[in-house]
Amino acid sequence: MGTPAAARSAAGSGTLLVALSACGFASIPIFVTLATRSGTPLLDVLVGRYGIAAVLLAAAAWASRTRRIQREGLRVLVTIGALQALIAYASLAALRYIPAATLSFLFYTYPAWVAVIARVRHSEPFTRPRLVALGCSLLGVLVMVGSPSATALHPVGVALALGSASLYAAYIPLIGEMQRGLTPAATAAYMAIGAALVFFLAKMLGPLAFDINPVSARAVVGLAVISTTLAFLLFLRGLRLLGSVRTAIVSTIEPFCTALLGASVLGQPLSRTTLAGGALIAAAVIVLQLPAGRRV
Repeated sequence: MGTPAAARSAAGSGTLLVALSACGFASIPIFVTLATRSGTPLLDVLVGRYGIAAVLLAAAAWASRTRRIQREGLRVLVTIGALQALIAYASLAALRYIPAATLSFLFYTYPAWVAVIARVRHSEPFTRPRLVALGCSLLGVLVMVGSPSATALHPVGVALALGSASLYAAYIPLIGEMQRGLTPAATAAYMAIGAALVFFLAKMLGPLAFDINPVSARAVVGLAVISTTLAFLLFLRGLRLLGSVRTAIVSTIEPFCTALLGASVLGQPLSRTTLAGGALIAAAVIVLQLPAGRRV
């Protein structure tokens, strides 16, 4: 198999892995909604999510023959674990000031930030296909959630939303670099342990009792297994094949997947604008997969 064919095959595999991981991440708001609606506090949900995922990912790392503490892993535990927790906190805090649709639009500007960071660092260039795909993906998100209303743009909410987006933009290339020398399972395990420790320490500042019921317990298990363990393993494998910019662009299918899950699980309406936005995001993914000579 020639080099171009091998590169296309790797890109296709990477795109599939990242797309599947986006579907896993897309289930986060569904599981969180089910758990919090049943009366379980959000912090309890997050502690359970990352605590269970840490155990599962540690077992996966052990199975991949990572059976000792690694210096690179400790860096991931501290840096990536803290970033993961901070991104989640900033996003949730923004919802106090701006609607969820506005938050979604502002957060999903992160592929643009990833592209800018990669260009500034000279790690990945701005190419015409990437600019076209980036434009399609951002336009797709805008079509899906609607243009934010000027009356809803509270400055604190905007700052928190854009802050979480910029943190996530830095998070993607950073975890791509820091996982060198580690298996995807080990990287995800260190990340989950770090995030679990952050949320557990936050939990210790208040009442230590956990308010868990059968509904929230099932939702927390779903979060840990589907939205964290499987999603992060797929994401990290795909990131190694695609690089940070293309990974960020392909990941923008996540809000479309969330809309589909919301319609099927929570009974939320699936509008024409959601379908149109999903088509634009799909177009962005297709543009990235076309051979160089056909990218028009």
